[in-house]
Amino acid sequence: MLDIKLIRKDPKIIEELLQRKIPDISLTSIVELDHRIRSNKTKSEALKSTKNDLSKKIGEAKRAKQEAQHLVDEVNVLSEKIKNLDEELSDLEKQFHTEMASLPNIPLEEIKVSHDPKENVMLHEFGKKREFHFPFKNHVELNEKLHLFDFKRGAKISGTGWPVYRNLGARLEWALLQYMLEIQIKNGFMQWIPPLLVRQESVYGSGQLPKFENQQFKIKDEDYHLYLIPTAEVPLNAMHADEIIEQPELPLQYVAYTPCFRREAGAAGSQERGLIRMHQFNKVEMFCFTQPEESENTFQKMVKNAEEVLQGLELHYRTMLLVTGDMSFAAAKTIDIEVYLPGQNRYYEVSSVSNCTDYQSRRSNIRFRNAEGKLEFVHTLNGSGLATSRLMVALLENNQNEDGSISIPKVLQKYLGGIDKITP
Repeated sequence: MLDIKLIRKDPKIIEELLQRKIPDISLTSIVELDHRIRSNKTKSEALKSTKNDLSKKIGEAKRAKQEAQHLVDEVNVLSEKIKNLDEELSDLEKQFHTEMASLPNIPLEEIKVSHDPKENVMLHEFGKKREFHFPFKNHVELNEKLHLFDFKRGAKISGTGWPVYRNLGARLEWALLQYMLEIQIKNGFMQWIPPLLVRQESVYGSGQLPKFENQQFKIKDEDYHLYLIPTAEVPLNAMHADEIIEQPELPLQYVAYTPCFRREAGAAGSQERGLIRMHQFNKVEMFCFTQPEESENTFQKMVKNAEEVLQGLELHYRTMLLVTGDMSFAAAKTIDIEVYLPGQNRYYEVSSVSNCTDYQSRRSNIRFRNAEGKLEFVHTLNGSGLATSRLMVALLENNQNEDGSISIPKVLQKYLGGIDKITP
């Protein structure tokens, strides 16, 4: 959430900065609501002060056995006015809070202003696209003989977009997760296993609510109102909600493996069959809490951690600095890491690392005490380290052999009992 003081100081400038993300955004309503709320508070406080003075006079009159009915009548009139003002104030504050919570984070000044993802800035590449000397197959075609996934049974169980991993497909998936967690732990990240169902406040704190309510899977009955996590970012951020972190503890560097649940799956047609876009997928997530002046260093470290995973797997990838209009709602800066998938003839994001500055910490009220003893909001950062479904596709398609077998990268073989190849 943004600091209302920034908006009060210069609403036009903040509006222009936000329009770098969302062109038609307007702060007019929020500015008006803020003015009405402060005006109502001033009026209400003045009426309450007058009411208190009159109440004292009524007490004095009664002790002196003097007539005070006219004062009582005035107090009753004031009480009604105060009640009406406070009810209006409550409604205004609810509307104000909803509109403030619907504003995105402000992009950092260094980010290219554009709303076209094609203008994302490529920072660098690792390796090269593989050249095939035989007719290569996409992962769905490879799976016809390898039997690593069962999409039909997944659809039978839950509907389209819910994968079932089987035999060596399940083992390869698990090997990827173990490999990625080991890298993050080696690099100083503390492992957590958080809940997969979280309270509404937790989803709100990370920025998914209220704007993206219809993109969440949730359960709601007389006993529970919980959301399935779209990413481990949500519970990791929520762990320190309403807390003050002491400065020597920072940065806090967390990592968690969880399944992730997304409603927006399978909308792009035949090119995104199989594992490309699913309702449920696995992900190793990095999440950091830092002092503001350290957040850029932490951001770069997280990007390097994600790259280390791909370099170990010897996969060709590129890093892309996203333009303002392509960043997530809560992000002020994002680098996507994209692998090349031969079967789709395009690059797909397997990691997205974002600096959310103090946007999430304001929503979740996560602060630290600086060297002067003053309370400040921490900066939060999140990044995939990595998401496995598209990574699995990259492994299969880039490591396929002419006979339909798949060569297993050396870094994964120890998790598979020494298996170096999956054969049809």
